[in-house]
Amino acid sequence: MSTPTKTLRQILQKLQIEQLNPMQEAAQKAIDSSDEVVLLSPTGTGKTLAFLLPIVAALDENCTDVQVMILVPSRELAIQIEQVIREMGTGYKANAVYGGRPIAKDKIELAHAPAILIGTPGRVADHLRRETFSTGHISTLVLDEFDKSLEIGFETEMREILVSLRNLRRKILTSATHEVEIPDFVGLKEPKKLNFAADGPPKLQLRRILSPDKDKLDTLVQALCHIGNKPGIVFINFKESIQRISDYLSEKGIAHGCYYGGLEQQDRERVLIKFRNGTHQLILATDLASRGLDIPELAFIIHYHLPVHEHEFTHRNGRTARMHSDGTAYILHWSGEELPFFIDAPQVEKLQAAPLPEPTGWKTIFVSGGRKDKISKGDIAGLLFKQGGLSSDQVGGIELKQDCAFVALAAGEVERVIRELDNSRLKRKKVRLRVV
Repeated sequence: MSTPTKTLRQILQKLQIEQLNPMQEAAQKAIDSSDEVVLLSPTGTGKTLAFLLPIVAALDENCTDVQVMILVPSRELAIQIEQVIREMGTGYKANAVYGGRPIAKDKIELAHAPAILIGTPGRVADHLRRETFSTGHISTLVLDEFDKSLEIGFETEMREILVSLRNLRRKILTSATHEVEIPDFVGLKEPKKLNFAADGPPKLQLRRILSPDKDKLDTLVQALCHIGNKPGIVFINFKESIQRISDYLSEKGIAHGCYYGGLEQQDRERVLIKFRNGTHQLILATDLASRGLDIPELAFIIHYHLPVHEHEFTHRNGRTARMHSDGTAYILHWSGEELPFFIDAPQVEKLQAAPLPEPTGWKTIFVSGGRKDKISKGDIAGLLFKQGGLSSDQVGGIELKQDCAFVALAAGEVERVIRELDNSRLKRKKVRLRVV
């Protein structure tokens, strides 16, 4: 492990961030000066970095046990935070644990205790019962998107975890919701409260698209043609409806991914990878995707079904118009539907006739080697350029995982590249290539 001596400036340079935003600066000061902080800020404003920077700065590099625990409502958010810590390049070890993968794999990673442990309440509570790691040096607890964890039924596990952490000195709670109730069992006394959530995303436009039919499929296609080739999410209330809508879009030749709770974790992660690298620009999703996902800026979101609750509306809208970007939230509205009280009838968007969105021109390939094989992104790029004969504009994003990698390639080159490079040697490992 490298010596964890990175300065704030060095970390920001590594992350390619010129300066912190006002919320992040305020959070740093509050966390440095108070043992109890509640941070409310819209999705996408950089809350993760806001609490990680002061936490990392306060870590004891001589301690060999877990010092910080971060509880999150979803596997995706756990993975995202672990990735952010890795990209910060601090030298401190961080591990994410969550349901859906073998607990034996967790135990191997936790045998060398991380300084920062991120996890879902269910999996973390399981490890505490098994005494997988020591809690004696855990002095900081972060409950990230704590209201979401409570909403999906993690209260029992969260109570159990809090009872087991006997040496806590600092508690940090975060949420994207403006009006949120802090549960008594967290035991906050006089928290410093920072509320940046009241106004919502600053550059968000709301538009209503009228559907002449209760079945909105044709209107959705027209809307996607009208919007054009831009990245976005279509929010759907029921996972059962996603397959029907997906089949219809596939018939029309509109490339997309699907994201909902019934999918295997591996399949959900691959949908996000293909979205990040541009293989597809559209995701059909339930509210599972309304927060905590590591995806690029979205140009738009579409409410295919009207949200039932106000917080769902807020979190869906928070996926676009993030940080310094503009964005539009479209509401597909059939005349027979009554808009909920929290949606003031927005201006109607008149759809312009337009061709179907073009395919992106990229496909994603899987490479069966990763960090544990000492393989780097440069190694993979070198294989594709030198042996595969590809040019720089034919190779897109490369995502390196612990035991594999994913690469976006120009669609027209994929079959040839796999045929010529499958079973090639990277470092000391023969790697398999296949289309995702």
